[in-house]
Amino acid sequence: MSLPVYICGTGIISALGADCAATETRLRKGDSAIRPLELFPLMQGNPLPVGQAPLTEENGEGSADSLPRSHRLALAAAEQALRDAPSELAGEIRSDIRPDAIILGTTTGGILTTEELLQEQVREKARFQHHGLHSIASCLAEAYQCTGPVLTVSTACASGAVALTLALRMLRSGQAETVLAGGVDSLCRLTYFGFHSLQLVDRKGCKPLDQNRQGMAVAEGAGMLLLSTRKPQHCRARLLGAGLSCDAYHPAAPQPDGKGAFAAMEAALADAGLRPDDIDYINLHGTGTLDNDLAESKAVRRLFSSVPPLSSIKGASGHSLAAAGAIEAVVSTLSISQGLRPANTGLQQVDPALELSPLTEPLVEPTKAMLSNSFGFGGNNASLVISTPDLAGKEPEQEGDKQEQAVGGLAVHGSSCLTGAGDLAATLACLQKGESATGCAAEDIISRNLPPRLIRRLKRLPRMTLSLSQEALLSAQSKDGEDAEKPAAVFMGTGWGALSDTYDFLARLQESQEQFPSPTDFVGSVHNSPASQAAILFGSTGPNITTSGGDYSFEQALLAAQLQLDGDSPALVLGADEGHGEFSPLFDPSIPLGTSSADLSDGGGALLVSRKMEGAICQLSLSFYRSSKGDNPINALINILQQGSEQTGDAEGLNRYALILVGIPAAQEKEGDEQLARFKEQAALTVPVLRYRKQIGEFASASATAAALAVSFMAAGRVPGALAGKRAGAEDILLNEQKKAILVLGLGEYITAMEFCPATKREP
Repeated sequence: MSLPVYICGTGIISALGADCAATETRLRKGDSAIRPLELFPLMQGNPLPVGQAPLTEENGEGSADSLPRSHRLALAAAEQALRDAPSELAGEIRSDIRPDAIILGTTTGGILTTEELLQEQVREKARFQHHGLHSIASCLAEAYQCTGPVLTVSTACASGAVALTLALRMLRSGQAETVLAGGVDSLCRLTYFGFHSLQLVDRKGCKPLDQNRQGMAVAEGAGMLLLSTRKPQHCRARLLGAGLSCDAYHPAAPQPDGKGAFAAMEAALADAGLRPDDIDYINLHGTGTLDNDLAESKAVRRLFSSVPPLSSIKGASGHSLAAAGAIEAVVSTLSISQGLRPANTGLQQVDPALELSPLTEPLVEPTKAMLSNSFGFGGNNASLVISTPDLAGKEPEQEGDKQEQAVGGLAVHGSSCLTGAGDLAATLACLQKGESATGCAAEDIISRNLPPRLIRRLKRLPRMTLSLSQEALLSAQSKDGEDAEKPAAVFMGTGWGALSDTYDFLARLQESQEQFPSPTDFVGSVHNSPASQAAILFGSTGPNITTSGGDYSFEQALLAAQLQLDGDSPALVLGADEGHGEFSPLFDPSIPLGTSSADLSDGGGALLVSRKMEGAICQLSLSFYRSSKGDNPINALINILQQGSEQTGDAEGLNRYALILVGIPAAQEKEGDEQLARFKEQAALTVPVLRYRKQIGEFASASATAAALAVSFMAAGRVPGALAGKRAGAEDILLNEQKKAILVLGLGEYITAMEFCPATKREP
């Protein structure tokens, strides 16, 4: 029996209003908040209609002037969600609520500020400290003293709903009792001009499902929800289920027949234990673009023999991108608690091709269960089921297995890596000779074995991603040459995303006086674009999740896979980051300003994993992921690792490891060194330690490369002596009953532990 997950607090800021009350008032009126852009000046033409949030001094505008707009929007919504939570969740003092974890969806991070700094030609590194997507969740963690896992999800316009899906899994599995989850994005030039370059913006405002609709209105905002497995006395709603899918069809266009959207909705209903006729209302994704609305209508009509009342709120609010799924989850909570079903604002004449009958006026009706859809670039689809607190669906037959799997390890069947030395074999050969593998992988290496037609328009990061993915799959071939099963799902971590695409888009925008932005570069700049390319290459229609957690992005992707991967179908878990001559020294704290392109490093690693231990190289678990600001994190780490020894009956304790690979980002070297010294002393370690970033270079997803190296050692049954701190040519360390595992440790701002052990088959 899985744990129920209750919505205990909600916060919202969008064009509809600065809080839940203002939002409800606006939705009851059924009018539109879309207005011409005022947030930043334009070099050319009249401003397009957008959904601009009323961020003021009272709700956060003046409280932290040094923070980018996205950060302030997220803080404003999060503060509301925590204030809104019943007092019994926090004891006597409401501000004592400390979420066990934070999971946030975003696509733009602090780029509005970055754009302005670049225009002013600012070169002070400190001024760009809030550029990264992960910096928003870090702000929330600091504000609310969260020392548990802090994840940043970037799956385009499905990000907010995907963040809530991961929170649901984490809570059900018992890994957290309270999670703050949601989504945020601010307006910025990248998305304003990007969607316009794709001809997806309606100059007359947004009219979802209308016969004369011409596109969306780009918007901004934040929605945050405090979720808990503890049911408060006055609970308003329950997050009953969630479903994810990927079209694996096109980087920016939806699958025309709506097959992916159908799969997400069907999975959400199955997860909730409901039937289609249990749904009282559907909150559509409904962007107002021709293709999106048509594909979604086909999916809805296929799933529902009798279509329930439905509408899209984007004609009133605009499309707030990564925030949309979370904002609409907050609105859905209003629908459940207040019986409010919003109107399809802007609609004048329904497109007959859709064969739907949207609500033209707000409707107040008791609503027990509803479905909320969010779809995004890369074919990412997410659907949520939100219900009254006491509604309980039929428990899925395999639910117990899912919860067990969510905390269990993954079987590793293949691996690959890229470094300045080349692929995995070249990297190992280089390291075994005691030579450096730093630098950037050569262009011919990252394009090898990839179809020329597929990659001719792809820049560096998507090529690296496809190369890593292809090599991991090839490495999983059976001994008789039988091809490995293609991955059904993709989980990718990247600290900084596609820097080449982002730089080229912004540079051309500036050079052309905002007249000729590149639609190709815009689509490529989205953080989940490389993972969607992998899904298209392999036809992977399962979950496709990109995480962006700075130096811990790969670990976040691994955590997402552990939470989300069901059944025995294989999945890719990978991490990659490109070195970019302009942006890497400006954004990455571990790369000094002034570092030349020739001195940069990049690379990554990929693992083909599943829940099927038979035939696996080894088993992988993310055993530990916490902030270094928590209470005695090194003691907690040692305790967790020792518990693992006790569970497996391993008498060697922490000395069961043949090697410990340690990653300390250069910007956090002092803190990381102190943590490593305490760990070695308190654990009484006699195990060799390898500081792998000194061998492969500084890039955010270096831990993915370390993971691939660990798998290669497990496959070989030995650790090369030269890598274990011994002299070149020294004898290898054999893996045996006493030294059977390898630990990859991450230190610095967060402390993480990935354990690689012999694969053991689960008991039936």
